[in-house]
Amino acid sequence: MTAALAPARPATRRTLLRLHRPALLVWTAFVLLAAGELLWVHFSAAPRDRACARPGGWCTYTVFTETNNVMNLLGTALSYIPCAVAAWAGAALIGRELESGTAHLAWTQAVTPVRWLTAKLTTAALPLLAGAAVLALAYGTVWTADQDVLVTHWTWDRVFVPRGPLLPALTLCALALGALAGLALRRTLPALACACAAALALRTGLRELWQPLRGPLTGFWPLHLAATGMVLTVTAAATAAAYAVLRRRAA
Repeated sequence: MTAALAPARPATRRTLLRLHRPALLVWTAFVLLAAGELLWVHFSAAPRDRACARPGGWCTYTVFTETNNVMNLLGTALSYIPCAVAAWAGAALIGRELESGTAHLAWTQAVTPVRWLTAKLTTAALPLLAGAAVLALAYGTVWTADQDVLVTHWTWDRVFVPRGPLLPALTLCALALGALAGLALRRTLPALACACAAALALRTGLRELWQPLRGPLTGFWPLHLAATGMVLTVTAAATAAAYAVLRRRAA
């Protein structure tokens, strides 16, 4: 029996990858584009701004502000787009399988509901976390190295969120919220709308979570790690709720 089921595991992984392919392609394209822009800022735009700002250098207002505009745009995009993609991966795909009955069919083919959900979440979480970690590391490195030509401050959301582990934590939280919405609503579009709204509310309300900590805590890293811990707590709660809903649905 075990030998007969063994070949099915790679097939299950391939099936999951096919289901996640649209989100994976969008995510890969976004990671590559954002990483390319960060490399351009560090190796081209920032050195140019330093050169033109020296005595005798020729610098226009447009040239001087271009680096800041790109970094501001990237910081804002990194703060929201990973959450949107993760919510899509969690809500739309799980909601679609429940809506079409594919999930119930899988549960009758020697795949338990818990194992099914774990495989879905793991398959989506690995590339999302890897990409978010790369982008957070790249953004933090570029912002720190080229801070002399930037006017942004670390307390700004567009810098505070994507500069460290808070970005991967938010991405993972959006995935968990998406999975919970998909399991609770069992419909693709309503689950996607609910998950995106929840992820957006968490992201926009993040400042309200970490700003009060500025009285007991000072500096970027204490505040950043505290905010990351808060988001991970929400992630754990959403994940536990998703498994609880799954057990009730499968009962």
